[in-house]
Amino acid sequence: MVRFTLLGPVQLTVDGSSPPGIAPRHRAVLAYLLLNAGRSISIERLIDAMWGYDQPDTARSQIHASITAIRKVLRGAGAGHLLETRAGGYVARPEPGQVDALEFTELVAAGRLREALALWGGEALEDVHAHYVSGVRELWNDRRLSAYERLVEGELAAGWHAELLDELAAQVSVNPLREKLNGHLVLALHRAGRQADALAAARAYRAALAEEQGLDPGHAFTELERAVLADDPDLRPAEPAASGPPRRSTFLPYDIPDFSGRTAELERLADERSPVVTIDGMAGIGKTTLAVHVAHRLADRFPDGHLFIDLQAHTAGREPIDAAAALEALLRQLGVPADRIPVTPAERGALWRAELAGRRVLVVLDNAFDAEHVRPLLPGHSGTLVLITSRRRLVDLEGAQALSVDVLGEQEAAGLFERIVGDRAHQEPEAVREVLGLCGHLPLAIRISAARLQHRPRWTVSFLAGRLRDHRRLLDGVSAAFTVSYEQLDEAEQRMFRLLGLVPGRDIDPCGAAALAGIAEDEAEELLEELLDAHMLLQLEPGRYTFHDLLREHARSLAEDDGACLRLLGYYLHRSRAAMDRLFPDSLSHREGIPEPATPIAPIRDDAEALAWLDAERANIIATAVHGPEICVGMLGLAMRPYLDRQAHHDDALTLHTLVLRRSRTLGSGFEAQALTDLAWTYWRMGEYEHAERHAHEALDAGPTPREQARALLTLGNVALRQRQDAQAERHLKQALDLTRIGADTWAEAHVLGILALVLDRADRPEEARRHLDLALALHRKVGNPAGEAMTLNLLGVVLRHQGEPAQARTRHEQAAALYRALGNNTDEAAALNGLAEAAGDPALAVEEHTAALALADLTRNRPEQARAHDGLARACLALGRAEQAVEHGRLALGLYGELGVPEAEEVRAFLERAS
Repeated sequence: MVRFTLLGPVQLTVDGSSPPGIAPRHRAVLAYLLLNAGRSISIERLIDAMWGYDQPDTARSQIHASITAIRKVLRGAGAGHLLETRAGGYVARPEPGQVDALEFTELVAAGRLREALALWGGEALEDVHAHYVSGVRELWNDRRLSAYERLVEGELAAGWHAELLDELAAQVSVNPLREKLNGHLVLALHRAGRQADALAAARAYRAALAEEQGLDPGHAFTELERAVLADDPDLRPAEPAASGPPRRSTFLPYDIPDFSGRTAELERLADERSPVVTIDGMAGIGKTTLAVHVAHRLADRFPDGHLFIDLQAHTAGREPIDAAAALEALLRQLGVPADRIPVTPAERGALWRAELAGRRVLVVLDNAFDAEHVRPLLPGHSGTLVLITSRRRLVDLEGAQALSVDVLGEQEAAGLFERIVGDRAHQEPEAVREVLGLCGHLPLAIRISAARLQHRPRWTVSFLAGRLRDHRRLLDGVSAAFTVSYEQLDEAEQRMFRLLGLVPGRDIDPCGAAALAGIAEDEAEELLEELLDAHMLLQLEPGRYTFHDLLREHARSLAEDDGACLRLLGYYLHRSRAAMDRLFPDSLSHREGIPEPATPIAPIRDDAEALAWLDAERANIIATAVHGPEICVGMLGLAMRPYLDRQAHHDDALTLHTLVLRRSRTLGSGFEAQALTDLAWTYWRMGEYEHAERHAHEALDAGPTPREQARALLTLGNVALRQRQDAQAERHLKQALDLTRIGADTWAEAHVLGILALVLDRADRPEEARRHLDLALALHRKVGNPAGEAMTLNLLGVVLRHQGEPAQARTRHEQAAALYRALGNNTDEAAALNGLAEAAGDPALAVEEHTAALALADLTRNRPEQARAHDGLARACLALGRAEQAVEHGRLALGLYGELGVPEAEEVRAFLERAS
């Protein structure tokens, strides 16, 4: 069956489930058509309803898109006939019983008020934003209140004042200026024998009305107030009607009117068939709010009572309520007289289960400590549903279905904030997003922040965001809840929680946590899992643990460093060296200066494990280097540089090597020349040739070792080569070659030989170039350096093409690309693909291969290869007669070459003149 709901979130459901494809704007259009069912609505009227005077240029096309989307969903549900197109516009023709708003109107007219009010699931058009919504929402909410006032009037006349008191008080608190509602509350209090409370309620209404609107109550209210004061006999209650509907025990707390989001959780809980459901999550996540909201929504399924008890397991300054006291309270809520309640917990449990047998009751056990806390409160075989909330995962509660509640999604968080704050939220969407981010999308933090803004009319959302950037202001509101959770951890768990607050990185694995705490890995993993079950940690991916931002701040506020950060940095140093030794065995000698670890590091089994660990920990290693202890950073830069270079993590490389340089100059650690050569090389890879040249010269002036001196000269040779200063390039590279041979550094010798071959080829010395490349290839294979082998094959392809052997050139480029691909080296694979395209001889094939190269260059932000790909695409497109595309690629190449400051810019400029 197709069903439309407007009295709450706007939804279209088919047999109880919501089909995809209806965006928020589509729901706004659908709701407007349904509210005007049977009437032809023109497109102009729809545009006005959606945007008012602030209509976008695309308004008409947006309406058409919405109608198309709605029709598509309706057809999929077999209900395409419900929306018709007429000459004057569109007509919605729902069938009887399909629209809750229309059904509400019919039920109210028939006097079936309880049934009518049960249709509501929140505010009218709750999640829809359009120009027409505020007025319509106000109208329908007024209709709802009017129906409720009629219902209360009838039930008061039937003598049910005592049963109505809690419900009435809750409604008045939300609608304090509603005169008839206040009058009903005053009368109900008076009839319950609470004359003083009745008069106090009347005075409160009178004062609120005067303060808000400057008015006095109407005549009817004034007369009621006078009659209460005089204890007028005419106000005495009638005897309860014997034939009236049975009253159920209802002890659920007030369902907050600004409940927002949790759509998936609500759907799951509404469909849940298990008799026991646990709702767990961190402090402030909104577990109780969700449980109470669900309980109100499911109330009609449980006609025999709705019970609620706060077990106080996580309430500051309170002891948890034990099973015996909880059972007594629940039995009293069921209506069991005090003299029938046994003394012992076992007897109370037996009576509790006996009372529930054969009944359909909904029970909320809020704020439980663990499974043992609630096990005695579970019913036997009955139609009862028990919802349990806890900050811990109740993994050992037999037969229970668990729902772990996470922070709100972006849209749900924004919806909650907007419902509390109102129009100010719509005026500053970017500031709202910042506030939500600072709150970590935690409902408690969002409510606190939104409430501050709501009660400070002169504040803007941007001003609030500025205040919240100091996390201490947010912690002031939520730290009490976090403190209770922390105090319920054991001593070892508390220590781990505090130490994790010191971790500069985003997350941590058990090995890292073990190093941090100085304990065994198994013990660390057990503590992490306990903290996860207590919702003091999050797990966003298997085997890795992190904090909610506000819990991280709380942990940091409690932490004292006992050397933990140094232990963690040492772990990262030695583990990264082990990973590099696995991935780059050809350069083991470069890392000989790193000492062996004091305690053994878990071995890395293969290349895949090494790369996976580095990818997972890279950001954490950089953060720990930046924010952690000042020592070991030079060795960390030495260990990490081959990985950061091959994987094109150039921004991280700049951060790390700049830090090494600064610390070396401050502490005199002897890594200055290394840092300068690393920075020079990184800048060269990024196409920042001026910076690369400056840092290389500084490295030569810093008294480097022969190895670092050779690396600096190699960088200078590469820069000179790119700038076509061939004589200077040859001089630098020959000096570098001599140093590598003196130092017996075969790895570096092979690298320099390959680059020198390009210079020789450009100097028209082909035989020498080929000899250098053949030797370089042999040396790379000798030391087992596949990346060097790939580089040499790629350079050999370039030389072969220059020497008029395109077929052999393509073979070498293909071999190089395959090796780079196997190594996961996207940066240099782009160079091989560009070489392949340049040797294609077929412009169509060149376009294909340059496009593939460009995709990889874009991915790694490799500007030299981006420029080269655009240059090649420009020439290939022109050859294919695609002049417009050729000019576009030429301009992009020119821009990049201009940024790089290389001679190719003039060549492309000349090409563009010819192409134009």
